[in-house]
Amino acid sequence: MLNKVLLLGRLVRDPVIRYLPSGMPVTEFSVVYNRRYKVNEEWKEESHFFDIKAYGKFAEGLVERLSKGYMVIVEGRLSQERWTSSEGEPRTKVRIVAESVKIVSKPKSEQMLEEIESEDISVEEIEKDLKKLEPPFKDEEDEIPF
Repeated sequence: MLNKVLLLGRLVRDPVIRYLPSGMPVTEFSVVYNRRYKVNEEWKEESHFFDIKAYGKFAEGLVERLSKGYMVIVEGRLSQERWTSSEGEPRTKVRIVAESVKIVSKPKSEQMLEEIESEDISVEEIEKDLKKLEPPFKDEEDEIPF
């Protein structure tokens, strides 16, 4: 079985840390992913919000390094939580359990990567910029033989 998630998005609020009865730190934050698509000749955009959890020392590090507005790449797995509401109704929620979080850019006031200036940067723009990068090998003679 495979359960892997890779998500590029922006934090919608500051991460919150809490501690389980065992003392294990748990950090929670939400990330928004904006999807742009075309219908006929008109561009549309829809936002998707994802709740993310991290555990242990990793969770403590995240709460110190991240804040609202940061663009991050989250790598992790899906986890389904189940509980019963106060009315006795069964409830579920799917979250992402983070295994790795990489900062792509900070909010405009703390910009980390000068090339990324827009708050509304899209995945398509990032992919375009990545394609402009030089390939690792210029010709066959530069390749590492195996």
